Amino acid sequence: MQRILLKLSGEALAGEKKHGFDEDTVRAVALQVKQLVDDGIRVGIVIGGGNFWRGRTSEHIDRTKADQIGMLATVMNCIYVSEIFRSVGMMTNILTPFECGSFTKLFSKDRANKYFEKGMVVFFAGGTGHPYFSTDTGVVLRAIEVEADVILLAKAIDGVYDDDPAKNPAAKKYDEVSIHEVIEKNLQVVDMTASILARDNKMPMWVFGLNEKDSIVNTVKGNFTGTKVTV
Repeated sequence: MQRILLKLSGEALAGEKKHGFDEDTVRAVALQVKQLVDDGIRVGIVIGGGNFWRGRTSEHIDRTKADQIGMLATVMNCIYVSEIFRSVGMMTNILTPFECGSFTKLFSKDRANKYFEKGMVVFFAGGTGHPYFSTDTGVVLRAIEVEADVILLAKAIDGVYDDDPAKNPAAKKYDEVSIHEVIEKNLQVVDMTASILARDNKMPMWVFGLNEKDSIVNTVKGNFTGTKVTV
């Protein structure tokens, strides 16, 4: 495994506060990613914006504007997390699909590859740059574009289940499930648009719990306890 794309939820980075940032949580993630970078693995990161904004819950804001606010939330998240990564000794850069002045650089595959070759962690902020597309779609799209080997989905839950384990204690966890079954059963690993994009471009996804100790490092180094979504 030479190149991975890691998806982090904004809520996970907020820790128990459920809003904003929890620096201890982010630093713990940074120290794990540094182990991978030190081993020569190229790491790209996409972060959701749910710790700041969930515009779909409001009926008083136009959907396009709500999604634009969400895109900016992911930019804020990436700027913050990027700085924590730098504080533990990594080089980083942030790419967005729209101009953000001097805050970020404009995304292109060539630019991303240049940063990867320099050993940088590359943050892909701003989603796809368009409304009606989630950061799920954004992470699959960027993974395909930069030819990642796998997408790592670090979630609050430790894998993919056939039902909501919070509501159904008898829910069954999959060790491995095909993307076709994910789509057919609407298992909601990622949203449907992202699932179809992953299926059509044969992009595998590994789902695991972020809160488990050293879960990111363990996932990459073979001690995987989550669910592999195969293609």
